[in-house]
Amino acid sequence: MWCFRYRTLDGRQRRLTLGVFSPGDDEIDEDEPKADPRPLTLKAARRKARQARAVVENGADPAAEKRKAKEAAKAEVLRTFDDLAQAYLKACETGQWKPKGRRKRERTIKDERAILRRHVTPTLGKLPIGEVTRAGVKRLLRTMAAKGIGAQTNRAHAVIRQVFSWAITEERVETNPATGFDPIATETARARVISDDELKALWAAIQAPRGVRIWVEDDEPRPLYLSRPVAISLQLAALLLQRRAEVVGMRRSELNLPEKTWLIPPERTKSGRPHLVPLTARAVELIEEALKLADFGREAPSGCVFPGRRETGKSMRPDSVTHALADVALACGIEGITVHDLRRTGASAMASERLGLPPFIISKVLGHTADTGGAAAVTLTHYAVYDFVPEKRRALEAWEDLLLGVVGERLRGSKIRSIAGGAA
Repeated sequence: MWCFRYRTLDGRQRRLTLGVFSPGDDEIDEDEPKADPRPLTLKAARRKARQARAVVENGADPAAEKRKAKEAAKAEVLRTFDDLAQAYLKACETGQWKPKGRRKRERTIKDERAILRRHVTPTLGKLPIGEVTRAGVKRLLRTMAAKGIGAQTNRAHAVIRQVFSWAITEERVETNPATGFDPIATETARARVISDDELKALWAAIQAPRGVRIWVEDDEPRPLYLSRPVAISLQLAALLLQRRAEVVGMRRSELNLPEKTWLIPPERTKSGRPHLVPLTARAVELIEEALKLADFGREAPSGCVFPGRRETGKSMRPDSVTHALADVALACGIEGITVHDLRRTGASAMASERLGLPPFIISKVLGHTADTGGAAAVTLTHYAVYDFVPEKRRALEAWEDLLLGVVGERLRGSKIRSIAGGAA
């Protein structure tokens, strides 16, 4: 057990329990999920001790504060699983629960809340906490899997497990009924890559939706409605290969158009780290168009590049882009594609003989952090501040040349830049 000993301002000696000792290497990835109570390596224990020392130096008593927080939590009446789940979500929102050593992102909490509401609480919500058993959890998950719900089944399993992990640390329960068995659903990674002909048809419909009709069997054709801001967000997703939420959540403060860069802040990235995206020439044109549309008819400019219709201070919902692409695909007679498939298609072209770019640079373009290109993870995480901007820019420009050639906006066979900067 790791403990931190200190003296309060009035001279009393205190001891704060930091966590359970982990015999593993200090270089264990702190982002990996751990059993609860969470084992701490020496490195993690030292970090917690430094945080506690800072609290003491500010005149507070960390052990007393921890005890008060637990007593306050116990004072809250939690009878059912739904009570427990809501208390867990509140702890995540306030930052009291950090299962991976860092505060959960707002998007993650929102997704977990949706999973609980849609899949879990209708079955487990009204059960007394003590009546939520492993057999009951398995039954719920197997019912979901039998309905063809794949990935969401395993996400539901993970959320239930986290709710009870938090409850154990708060001494609300003693066991976790969602542990001790493997994921119920079998997940198959998507491998859909959009063909050149499909890209050409999709781009044409997105660029000029007027006159395009959606044909549905046994129904009258209806016009394709696609607002220009949504169309631009789809085009940017195809050109820049970033995630849909990152694209539609783009803000003015993240952009440096003279330098042709877009810095996505850590709170908006999946990795929790800032991600710098070089902007291609066509991307800059599209962003400038989106900014003009965002400002049209408004007294003050919106901070969002793609503001929502009702709340202009907030960005449009990522689902808007998903539904829009589904309609475009339906109008073009293309089946089985998602916004994420645009990202996979670009990455596949970069890796293939068409562009022949190194996998490490492709990972940097996509904002992946696991690929270190053979370097030690600690080197790239803490010491290499160079963000491979020139290489990422050449990679995205090469992809733009290829994509715009495919869709007919640029002459096929125009110069393709290699990663080294020369002509290919």
